[in-house]
Amino acid sequence: MTHRRLNKIFRSRNVVLLLFCASLALFVAGCAGALFKVKPVVELPPLTGAVKSASAGGVMIKVAPLLSDEETQELFEANLPLAGVLPLRVEVEHESGMPVELKRARFRLRDGEGREWRLLSPRQAISRILKANDVYVYNPSSRKQFEQEFAAYAIDLKAPLSTADRRRQGFLFFQTPNKDPVASPRGLTLQGERLPQPVEIVLN
Repeated sequence: MTHRRLNKIFRSRNVVLLLFCASLALFVAGCAGALFKVKPVVELPPLTGAVKSASAGGVMIKVAPLLSDEETQELFEANLPLAGVLPLRVEVEHESGMPVELKRARFRLRDGEGREWRLLSPRQAISRILKANDVYVYNPSSRKQFEQEFAAYAIDLKAPLSTADRRRQGFLFFQTPNKDPVASPRGLTLQGERLPQPVEIVLN
């Protein structure tokens, strides 16, 4: 093989390599942005509408009306109902007496057919959302950013409630029994356990 032909082969390989690197760089850049643009949590409005509530012995539990698909999309820029995830907005308020520990509290959701909806951590909810939206390739830093922004909406049950820290609000995320899309669920009942008193709130 002549020297000229070898140079031609090497140049061709270099061009292919450069094109591959350029394509890879564009792909990585495209994955570098946020997966979903979650609305800043500071803009979360006060509880309004047909709020359901019940006292759990020194603690008042309030539950906001279910979000519409449009409201969910506006907050999270992701279709949670399509992923089989129901975001339930909850407020916990200290009424009186001694500080109340919340870290042992357990919340359960049942529908009118008696089926239990699984409570998801923010990270588990995100996995469901990504799978439902067929998002399998992404920049790890983008997912981390999405997890941080999404988790900021979850209600904090780690610190106790007291007269100095009276109110806590945020979302609980529940998965449909068969991981099907959320479709106008009826007869939902939220149960709170390991509180000063058990509580049960009929949502719809």
